[in-house]
Amino acid sequence: MTITRAVGEACNQVILLIVRGLALSKIHPNMLTFIGLLINVYAAVLLGRGEFFAGGLVVLGAGLFDMVDGRVARHTNQVTMFGGFFDSVLDRYSDLGLLMGLLVYYASIDRFFYVVLTAVVMTGSVMVSYTRARAENTIPQCKVGFAERPERVVLLIIGALFDRMAPVLWVIAVLANLTVIHRMIYTFQEAKRLEEAQLRPAGKDKNGAAVV
Repeated sequence: MTITRAVGEACNQVILLIVRGLALSKIHPNMLTFIGLLINVYAAVLLGRGEFFAGGLVVLGAGLFDMVDGRVARHTNQVTMFGGFFDSVLDRYSDLGLLMGLLVYYASIDRFFYVVLTAVVMTGSVMVSYTRARAENTIPQCKVGFAERPERVVLLIIGALFDRMAPVLWVIAVLANLTVIHRMIYTFQEAKRLEEAQLRPAGKDKNGAAVV
């Protein structure tokens, strides 16, 4: 067993114990999601004050709630369609809240360029989620691209803990918007393929030959 796998399994066991404990407490999974939002709001306040290291630790703690709310729902048979919707909506508020904290900080120290950069990151973050949601109204699935929420949160934590927020914002700005472009291209290709399949006569392949 590799060290990486051993660490992963150890972390998974810890999370499983937490999930079982929360399940026994009978706390509703949606409440865990809401608590995660409140913790992220506190992290946003810390980021707005320029207390990046403390803010990074708090975001790390909030991530625990992101990891366990769905597992608790499955463990206690409380999985609902609204629960998934609620989790997704509050995740967006959490993401934007953290970035608003950075906007406040950069505005307070009169760094106009980084205010704009943070706004670009906010736009990219929202559009990554929007393009997937909108695409999946047209095609079955659209999960392509690197800069999904877990990756963006990890990058923000790294930037906060190691005082490298400025370069991290650059990375997120580029990757998030590249992900949006990737999803647009992927959706175009998949939608075209599905449309061609619908127009194709039954029993024919894409070249019009009979399928045996």
